Formats: sequence, structure tokens, C-alpha cells
Amino acid sequence: MLATRMSDSSRPVVGVDLGGTSVKAALVSPERAMLGRGQLPTDLRDQRSLMELLTRLVEQVSGGADIAAAGFGLPSQVDQRHGRVLNSVNIPLADLDFVAEMERRLGVPVAVDNDANVACLAETRVGAARGCSHVVMLTLGTGVGGGLVLDGKLYRGATGTGAELGHVTVDEDGPPCQGNCRNRGCLEVLASATGIMRLAGGVADERPAGSFARARERGEDLDARFVIEQAKGGDSDAVEALRRAGRYLGIGLASFANIFNPEVILIGGGASAAGELLIGPARTEMVRRGLPPTTRGVRVAIAELGNTAGVLGAAELALDLASDRQAA
Repeated sequence: MLATRMSDSSRPVVGVDLGGTSVKAALVSPERAMLGRGQLPTDLRDQRSLMELLTRLVEQVSGGADIAAAGFGLPSQVDQRHGRVLNSVNIPLADLDFVAEMERRLGVPVAVDNDANVACLAETRVGAARGCSHVVMLTLGTGVGGGLVLDGKLYRGATGTGAELGHVTVDEDGPPCQGNCRNRGCLEVLASATGIMRLAGGVADERPAGSFARARERGEDLDARFVIEQAKGGDSDAVEALRRAGRYLGIGLASFANIFNPEVILIGGGASAAGELLIGPARTEMVRRGLPPTTRGVRVAIAELGNTAGVLGAAELALDLASDRQAA
């Protein structure tokens, strides 16, 4: 038994980050060295096809290595009590005993969590929040994902579906939220990449002689990437759109700071490329609204790991699982 445990502790794991466009995977050693990587387009035809793709990618990345476990970060609500995917955003996974099915397919222990949770875990252990035990992370993409590390551990709530930070209300009379959310004025629709595009359209409406109105007349798509590029070039309409998004973000950050008292709040996802053009107004609004003892001490920063956060966080899940199995 001792020999088996020693062997397990030296075996690598595979971390998998599943997105709506692509699936990334990495073979990671117990020392956190990335030994191999792979990526495939996401197969969105149906649940079976997607599960077969995940299986194939793990086998491809492991390259025949005797892995100790596999971890998965999914854009899904996960019942952590049973390893079950309840529903998902933009991928065909729902009402599925994910852990049991992947363990059957791979023959190794499997861990699973929401993709924002695993990104937060990675940033806490090897990224921008290294050395911190109380971390809030937001990923600003099409929507807004949320992750929490409290007292050094991922916080998931009673069943595992907590930390949906993107669905805090920041404008009670705001636009309807996305997907199956029945709320209005969520952070998700006002500070995400989608929200930035919405706010850019508002700036264009208000300023018919401005650069955004002219760009729209030319057929330009006022998406977040365009807005960020223009803002970095000094365009006043773009700077204003990001200021408005940052203000909404800061309203949410004030609540998170008051509730969780984190050491750091990290901002990741594609919209984080705006940097201080977005984070600066958010920080200002957070300090203006939050309780002074809390907001004066919290650091607001851009996440470090970028596109590798998902696979590294999923690998951390797998390393933790392998360690727990060994200890048992």
C-alpha cells in the first residue's frame, strides 16, 4: 500500500478547460510543471459527442502516461455532492453524472468544478493572488463568472452552485439578464463584454456626431474588442463606454468587498484587456460605495494567467483529489 501511495504522489494529472469554442488540456506534474498541452474545437452537436471529445483529448494529452487523476473546469452549474452537471452555458451538458461517466471512460479519479472556480483556484495558488487566503475573482467575458477562495479553500455553497457573482443586481431597472436568469440589471449584462457593447451603443445614441455613431454608420461592430482598442488609442467615446462599465463593475465590487472582506479582487476574462480604463473607474466606485475599513484594504488587480488559468485550475482540482485519495 505504501508503494502505491508513493507512486500516486509522483504521477502527473490532466487538467481540462471546456469552453464554447475550444477545449484546452494540459498534462501537469505534482510540481506544477506543464508537461504537455493540447486543444481541440468544441464539439457542440450533442452530449455524447462532447463527452467523447473530452475523453479523446485527455488520452491525447496524457500521451500514454500513467496519470493519477483528471480535473475538469466546465461552464456549468455543478452539484458538488454528487459530481453532477445540472446545466451549462453554451455547451450541451445537462442533467449528467459527469464524474461517474468520466471515471468510467478514463479509469482514473475525476474532479469537476465551474470554470470560474477553477480559474480563481489557479490564480490563488500560482497566479496574481499567490499567498492570499481570501480572494474574489470575476471573469468578464460574454457573461460574468465568479469564483471565491475563502480561508484558502474554494467556496461553492451548499450544493456547489454558489458564487454566481455575475448575477448580483447593480441596476434594479437595468436590462434583462441573459440566458435563464430572470433578473434585471445584473453585473453580467452591464460589465461583461456584452455589457460593454451595449453601453457603447448607448454612447453612440447619445452622441450622434461622435466617433461611435460614425463607426456604426460605417457598419463597424461596436463590440468589446473594438471599444477597448479605441479607448487605448484615446477615443473619448470608447473611454466613456468603459467608464460606464467600470462604474457598474465597481458597484458590484463594493458589495463583494463588504460581504467577503477579501485581500484581493481579481478581474479576468477577455474584457480585462481594458486594464485601468475599466479597473480604474471600478476601483473608484468601489471605494466611494463600500465600507471604508474594507475597501481601503482590498487590492483590485488584473488576473495573471490568461488562457492557462482554466487548465491549471482544473489540474489543481486533480492534484488535490489525488492527494486526498493517497491520504485515505
